[in-house]
Amino acid sequence: MAALALPAAALPAPTARAGTSAASAPRQTPDAARLVQWITSSRDNQAQPFAIIDKRNARLMVYDAGGRLRGSAPVLLGLARGDDTVPGIGEKPLSQVKPSERTTPAGRFVAEHGTNLRKEDILWIDYDAAVSMHPVLTTNAKERRLHRLATPGVADNRISYGCVNVPKAFFSNVVLKTLSTERPLIYVLPETRSLTATFPGLAATRVAGTRAGLASAAPPSSRKQ
Repeated sequence: MAALALPAAALPAPTARAGTSAASAPRQTPDAARLVQWITSSRDNQAQPFAIIDKRNARLMVYDAGGRLRGSAPVLLGLARGDDTVPGIGEKPLSQVKPSERTTPAGRFVAEHGTNLRKEDILWIDYDAAVSMHPVLTTNAKERRLHRLATPGVADNRISYGCVNVPKAFFSNVVLKTLSTERPLIYVLPETRSLTATFPGLAATRVAGTRAGLASAAPPSSRKQ
């Protein structure tokens, strides 16, 4: 949410799971790998760098325009499971946002660079819904957000109002440097919907590829019909 993009008081930062290079990044999940293959083969990213947020695994992966992985890092996500935003939630004060409404939406987003109230860099994922990607917040020590990022599991990575919290160094050194074009793409994998329902173009490409494969495998007489 927009109001969450506030600077944080400094807390000791754990080093575990702070982010990885492309060479040492965790193996992609099948859904993430399938999405990358479709993005690059169909040029859905329109020659722009892009990022994939895997909500089920609380992981951010950043790619250059050619689909080469530049880095991966754990992230914090919306408290509630779900792939849609509540209509008008971007206009609600945080105090009126119910726990069940604190979702990180799934889908394809054309991101926009922006700043928070302290003029610090953020990346808007969905401006109207007030969902952005920004360095991890530590304004509320009770939430232990740095600790949540450092733990090996993902169950405690759900805490935000919908925004994506990223390790600070990774945000500065990988996110901002790689996604430096005017309007990079952000793909957020679903957790309650199917992959093809979230990205219809992927389903269409798969159907077309299957038909082409069947045609090429058919006997010559069948192909002529």
